[in-house]
Amino acid sequence: MHKPGTATPERFPAQERFADGAQYVAGRLAKGTSGRTHRVIDPATGADVYRYELAGPDDVDAAVAAARAAFPDWAAATPGEHSDALHRFAAVLADRAEEFARAESLQCGKPLKLTREFDVPGTIDNTAFFAGAARHLQGQSAGEYSGDHTSYVRREPIGVVGSIAPWNYPLQMAAWKILPAIAAGNTIVLKPAELTPLTSLLFAEAATAAGIPDGVVNIVTGTGKEAGERLVAHPDVAMTSFTGSTAVGRRVAEIATATVKRIHLELGGKAPFVVFDDADLDAAANGAVAGALINTGQDCTAATRAYVQRPLYEAFVERTAALMESVRLGDPFAPGTDLGPLISHVQRDRVAGFVDRARGYARVVTGGAAPLGDLADGAYYRPTLIADAPQDSEVVQSEIFGPVLVVLPFDGDDEGIRLANDTPYGLAASAWSRDVYRANRATREIKAGCVWVNDHIPIISEMPHGGFKQSGFGKDMSAYSFEEYTQVKHVMFDNTAVARKDWHRTIFGDR
Repeated sequence: MHKPGTATPERFPAQERFADGAQYVAGRLAKGTSGRTHRVIDPATGADVYRYELAGPDDVDAAVAAARAAFPDWAAATPGEHSDALHRFAAVLADRAEEFARAESLQCGKPLKLTREFDVPGTIDNTAFFAGAARHLQGQSAGEYSGDHTSYVRREPIGVVGSIAPWNYPLQMAAWKILPAIAAGNTIVLKPAELTPLTSLLFAEAATAAGIPDGVVNIVTGTGKEAGERLVAHPDVAMTSFTGSTAVGRRVAEIATATVKRIHLELGGKAPFVVFDDADLDAAANGAVAGALINTGQDCTAATRAYVQRPLYEAFVERTAALMESVRLGDPFAPGTDLGPLISHVQRDRVAGFVDRARGYARVVTGGAAPLGDLADGAYYRPTLIADAPQDSEVVQSEIFGPVLVVLPFDGDDEGIRLANDTPYGLAASAWSRDVYRANRATREIKAGCVWVNDHIPIISEMPHGGFKQSGFGKDMSAYSFEEYTQVKHVMFDNTAVARKDWHRTIFGDR
């Protein structure tokens, strides 16, 4: 399905500049040394966008060495200096916002209106947030907790961070990994998904343009098996942060244990969308469509399982199906497009397999097919609503990662909350009710890292993002993320020579 040729300059302005390679080490682009090339494909057309040499182990080693060399000076910089650099970084990103939006749309197939209004502004906001938060990174105040000794806690950077980001939100995931790490004084090597390296490279370029020293931010673009596993296993990497599937997260954790490094995992999700019988039906149906179809459903927090109390069930199915049928698929760069393609034909076929198998045990209300005509060459799939699937079926229990919403009925509130918790995942959820006590109970009892009430999907820089159960552990965004990227040290002063002698006598007796 790959078409020859490259993207037009209007769609990918950095194309000529990236001829120098898809590795960014010590402030410069470089070619990979694995001996193998890879293609970035426009998922809307199947056309080649960019070809590059994949990173091999030597490239990972070079990037880690650059990060290690840059660490002492960057860690020693003051919070104010870190903050000033990140403020400049935010300004560079704002100046280049359109270039970032177009590159993200091209490599991911996202509608340009989404990258312009969500991905890029969110990244700029994250950068501005961490510019301010860098000045508030602190330990605890001094105190006398043991006789004549004064104690305090220092919060210090860890060292070189090795991060691995997914293909669904490559720009925002690069920001979520890089910003808290460097704001806390660490240096970083990021491995983006080989399908979507473009905006991660642009992000590193922007860091250099903002005056962030060479080696603080490095990018290696290679496969997970070769570059990713080398990065996680590297003895000079003090911490690994990974976002991706739960299966790969288990492998990351297994490799990291060999060097006993800290790990932060943001893994899969299967977010429940619980609609109680007093909910605003129109609001819930609109929220379900928006929450299920964001980024063509390729979102770990997307609404995937709608549990609707039986009095509203059939009406909800009918209204949601009608809304899905009104969604406009098309060219991501066309103003009227609501929904772009999936990331690849492989992913589209995977999604189609889930839906096709579900026909044997559930009702496919709408969608369930790839479009024909002008969109046939792209990785498109129609918004799909499945009803009446058993709770233990794969479309309810497994992460589909596509524009598919499954709707199931429930009776009492206890059953609705029990069903919401009945998967291995716990990343996000939402509860829909006009009764504050009912909604509050749902936020307490649903086991997820984020529970929205009468909404689904919004995130903000000031609040944490991360999951429970097999959705991983640790937090992105917010001041809570500094806990992932720093270590605390207890410092204790003996205030009197007498106290020291007494302590010596207590242990060893008189000499």
